[in-house]
Amino acid sequence: MKVTYLGTGAAEGIPALFCNCEYCKGVRKRGGAEVRSRSQVLVDGELSVDFPPDAFYHNGVLGADLSAVRYLLVTHSHMDHFYAHDFILRGYKYAFHMTSPTLDIYANAEAAEIFSKCTRRELRESVAQTISVHILRAFEKTQFGGYTVYPLKARHSSQEPFVFLIEKDGKRILHLTDTGLLPEEDYEFLSALGGAPLDLITFDCTFLWNAAQENARHMGLRENAVVLNRLEEIGLADKRTVKVITHFSHNSEPSKKNIRRACKEYGYLAAHDGMSLEL
Repeated sequence: MKVTYLGTGAAEGIPALFCNCEYCKGVRKRGGAEVRSRSQVLVDGELSVDFPPDAFYHNGVLGADLSAVRYLLVTHSHMDHFYAHDFILRGYKYAFHMTSPTLDIYANAEAAEIFSKCTRRELRESVAQTISVHILRAFEKTQFGGYTVYPLKARHSSQEPFVFLIEKDGKRILHLTDTGLLPEEDYEFLSALGGAPLDLITFDCTFLWNAAQENARHMGLRENAVVLNRLEEIGLADKRTVKVITHFSHNSEPSKKNIRRACKEYGYLAAHDGMSLEL
């Protein structure tokens, strides 16, 4: 499996759109890998986890062929993870010679409603016929295109947010954005499901070195370590498991120095926009 981190920033991106804090002003001057767009991950070029407003940037600057996305998993309905308006452009005179003529969207009921509301006025029937929306429910297995996916419960502020266990060709990925510490139900489900240790865990690391408040809807390094420890206890993570941190906020100042320190002390990889891994 090839996993590409197209966007690695939190909702506001880095530099934040309207922010003039010293860190954001510095990033505007420095550019480079510290510039982070909103969260999107591609698996094998055909499965996208989330679809942010920065998808246009991922297409134009990072060279992602988003017409090749046949399947879309939506973690939750917040705009930075699911910008449904763009799907009115997936066909008609706006899109020729698409790699995949069809798209299947897998989301909770709220995100499905958002898709309907955002596209109702402008989605042409010829385009609508190529897009199917499927409702997911926590802990219910779904299968498509060689993938097996288990939606798990996230600790976040939207209605029924998900994180995902994704399996294909003997590889296993646990995608953990946007969420705070996982609910106990997730560990119980994963423990009962069993299976080989995970090949990759993607951690929400919005807070990085900053302390997270109790019941926070995102994580930092300390919370990542708590989750990893629990996964190791139930046999789903080991030394072979690749641990990637992403979804950074400008408030956590994910400078090169702070990122290097995190990778050294915790043994994680820090994603940057466009980073790819082969599992």
